[in-house]
Amino acid sequence: MLGTNGNPVIFAGNSHPQLVRDICDYLGQDIGQVEVFKFSNDNTFVKILENVRQKDVFILQSTVEPVNDHIMEMLIMIDAAKRASAGRITAVVPFYSYARTDKKDQPRVPITGRLVADLLETAGADRVVMIDLHAGQVQGFFQVPVDELTAMPRQVEYFLDRNLDDPVVVATDIGITKKARDFANWISAPLAIVEKRRVGNEDRVESLNVIGSVDGRLAILFDDEIGTGGTMIAAAEAVIAAGAKEIYVVATHGVLSGDASTRLAEMPYIKEVVITDTVPLPADKVNSKIKVISIAPLLGEAIRRIHEGRSVGELFTLQSG
Repeated sequence: MLGTNGNPVIFAGNSHPQLVRDICDYLGQDIGQVEVFKFSNDNTFVKILENVRQKDVFILQSTVEPVNDHIMEMLIMIDAAKRASAGRITAVVPFYSYARTDKKDQPRVPITGRLVADLLETAGADRVVMIDLHAGQVQGFFQVPVDELTAMPRQVEYFLDRNLDDPVVVATDIGITKKARDFANWISAPLAIVEKRRVGNEDRVESLNVIGSVDGRLAILFDDEIGTGGTMIAAAEAVIAAGAKEIYVVATHGVLSGDASTRLAEMPYIKEVVITDTVPLPADKVNSKIKVISIAPLLGEAIRRIHEGRSVGELFTLQSG
């Protein structure tokens, strides 16, 4: 039977230890003690350094670069906790990078998002927590319970505090429209959409046209993730061409591959790029335009509620109130 006395045990993989420290600071507890490293032959070694028998264990790992190494590390950590007789194991994956490969949209291609879900379950995860999946149907890839949290209330709070004059929210493509509409409703702004076309399997994007009026207004470009920055830059150019006077960018996951951070910063009409810390931001990608919202309180409160058997859904109401 799962031990309910005491705090949950929270372990950090090597992908984002600072986020785990911030979560544990929020909860007022220490980080779980674990040894994780690679041998000279590139094999990953994990040893849990405290008793977790029948404990409620949370393992946090964002699947950031090097993505496959961090996935394998997380699987081994889950296996170690299972073999140490943990009562329940929750994989906390703030950024689930393979969510983009959620369907077979070409001949002879994999559905890697489903494969990674199967691997997490096979390793021994009893529950999964994620934030703002690229495709909501990824939840259905799992047989275990999935809690998909959203950073939107924190993003809404940020922009309401900015008190921007006459903004319009712009979805960077058709697929993100529903979430963009929710965001627009929360900040009492109209919605526009950039119709785009991606070129083959490349990250290059051709933006076609803007649906809705942005002329003379401040535009907030909304997406779930910034990868190479191609989508945002193409959308920004389309919106400026349609008459917008300045641009703010908001996304949950600031992957910022390659020189994306620099390219966005060099665009004079982009005032701010607002992301969260689901993905760690290296020092070489920091600049004055990038603003980072912490999601540690969101994850900390979710962990507390899961541990105590309370509603996680209530978080959205509490945060938006």
